[in-house]
Amino acid sequence: MRLPDLSRIAPDKLSVVTSELVYVHAGFGADAVPYLAGWDLQRRLHERRAADEIPDVCLLLEHQAVYTAGKRTSPLDRPAGDAGAPVIDVDRGGQITWHGPGQLVGYPIIRLGEPVDVIAYVRAIEEALIRACAEAGLATTRVNGRSGVWVRGGGVRGGGATGAAQPDRKVGAIGIRVSRGVTMHGFALNCEPDLSWYDRIVACGIRDAGVTSLSAETGRRVSVPDLTEPVERHLAEVLGARTWRRVYGTAAVLPAPAGVAR
Repeated sequence: MRLPDLSRIAPDKLSVVTSELVYVHAGFGADAVPYLAGWDLQRRLHERRAADEIPDVCLLLEHQAVYTAGKRTSPLDRPAGDAGAPVIDVDRGGQITWHGPGQLVGYPIIRLGEPVDVIAYVRAIEEALIRACAEAGLATTRVNGRSGVWVRGGGVRGGGATGAAQPDRKVGAIGIRVSRGVTMHGFALNCEPDLSWYDRIVACGIRDAGVTSLSAETGRRVSVPDLTEPVERHLAEVLGARTWRRVYGTAAVLPAPAGVAR
């Protein structure tokens, strides 16, 4: 998702969650969620939130390895040959990216206030991720005209006068959809993924930048569990939630149909 330079209006708080925000831990590690199952879960929660049957929620999970292609994905940016993982076309904005182990994925399903301000919402997510990365010891920022959370380039890779300048590197990606005033899709924060998955695509359609992770940048292991609570706390804060809580599994927000055990 390519954005104008709106960094000056990035809010400290976007008061869209007027009461409680519920984080739903849907599956991590060995219980990583297949993408299509996660997408179906999003749609079901979105339908219930749009009908005001549940509060604002945010799914948190890891996915099994998958490439997802947004509406603006160029054929040239897709994997050539055997991708090693499914490639799924999705209904969010943005272009192609990868999800998989070592990456914290969040899908906020919240009702935005009127008038709907998608740019401010994206900026709020960026702010939460920037703050969470800072807690892990990594300074990140926004890049003019590009969504997401970045480590700025400019240093010399390999050292010395002949080293190559490092490009900007994305550590957190954002791609969203808003329907009936309620959000879907969300963010992906690279904690300790295998970055070689990105070698097979032009991530987010950006050819003059790279992709990185918290572990690669800090030189130490930064795991998904390390970042989960900081992301929860900062996202609730920037969205203006009065309180937040965590539930495990979906039973609390998607009761099973009558007669079906869960």
